[in-house]
Amino acid sequence: MSHRVLVVDDDRDIRDTVVELLEDHGYQAIGASNGREALDVLRTSAPPPCLILLDLMMPVMDGRGFREEQLKNPAWTEIPVIVISAYNDVEVQARALAVDHLRKPLGMRPLMEAVKRHCSGAKDGRVDS
Repeated sequence: MSHRVLVVDDDRDIRDTVVELLEDHGYQAIGASNGREALDVLRTSAPPPCLILLDLMMPVMDGRGFREEQLKNPAWTEIPVIVISAYNDVEVQARALAVDHLRKPLGMRPLMEAVKRHCSGAKDGRVDS
């Protein structure tokens, strides 16, 4: 499996910060601003990511719509997804989508530990405090 992570969030600052953090830790990170862009990334890039970090509330196509489309393609169903959201019911929503979750604001350590769980073996998977 690749050491690529797809970061899907409409908040450019969050998306860019997470992409930069992942790259600093040896991962190849790709950003998408909504579910439709994320589907385009999955269709046009190889290898598939080892993990998708997915915001729920986005314009064009939200996280739920993305997850529904992801599960329709057998090549993508095995890619793990972690929902990232500031909403209080993020755990309930993540469970309904059969995915893991992290609450915003994202802490670096929990984020990198979650990425390491799904993308073990990257060049530099260290976790700094």
